[in-house]
Amino acid sequence: MKLKGLAAATSILALTLTLGACGGSDSDKSTLQKAIDDGKISVGFAGEAPYSFEEGGELQGASVSLAKAVFKELGVDDVEGVNTEFGSLIPGLNADRFDAISAGMSILPDRCEQASFGDPEFMYTTALMTKEGKLDGMKDMEDVKDKGLKLATMTGAIENTMYAKELGIKTQEVGTPQDGMDAVTTGRADVFALTAISLNWMEKNTEDSGVEVSDSFVQEIDGVPQVGAGATVFRTDEKELRDEWNKGLDKIVSDEKSYLDVVGDYGFTKEERPDGSITTDQLCKGELPTADS
Repeated sequence: MKLKGLAAATSILALTLTLGACGGSDSDKSTLQKAIDDGKISVGFAGEAPYSFEEGGELQGASVSLAKAVFKELGVDDVEGVNTEFGSLIPGLNADRFDAISAGMSILPDRCEQASFGDPEFMYTTALMTKEGKLDGMKDMEDVKDKGLKLATMTGAIENTMYAKELGIKTQEVGTPQDGMDAVTTGRADVFALTAISLNWMEKNTEDSGVEVSDSFVQEIDGVPQVGAGATVFRTDEKELRDEWNKGLDKIVSDEKSYLDVVGDYGFTKEERPDGSITTDQLCKGELPTADS
């Protein structure tokens, strides 16, 4: 009887394993296939308007709109956001806290060593924010240095990790764009440097902000214009997800109307649309084109 019972138990176990193998398990599926099957995917964002932010409990912004449009093209209807400080986005991605980063992150060589960037989504320029009436003709971060002003930059942002560092400017690091604006309005910093799109959005959407924003500029380092672009970011082993993302993204970015239909409501214009003259591979290698190329 014991042998029969053991044989029966063994048969049931074998059947269970067979059915499991036929049906597959989540661990056997790629991230993309699991997202398609579940109908949802998670993205990390940094609360930087107008790229990605929450309003009324809803995740929105230009990066988010692109994510929703592209993932829908790939068969994933729901994009769920995980709010994370900018400097913690790549560590969070690599710790599997979310499946991709949707924050308009600049493509930089050191970041490319840690994660895999999709194709360019936004071309970048920088701007400076000061108290109203205190801009004093400043046109770039060199002017901030020459005037010996206190500069605030966002932790992990290109204005901090590259521009200020290369220019030899000691900065006050802040966690969010709002923190940077607060530093300026309270006098803890004289200037806050960030992408022009972000600073103009903040000034426009903050009642009685008491700040002003410079014209946008392309920062130069040792005479070389730092042409930049932002993209969605994936783990380095997520080649399938990244490649399929790029295919869906190209359908939008390659057509000006389609691009502006997705991101235009957030202040983006045709000037921010990538024209194919600069690639992720170039930016990852640090092969920056000049402003004339």
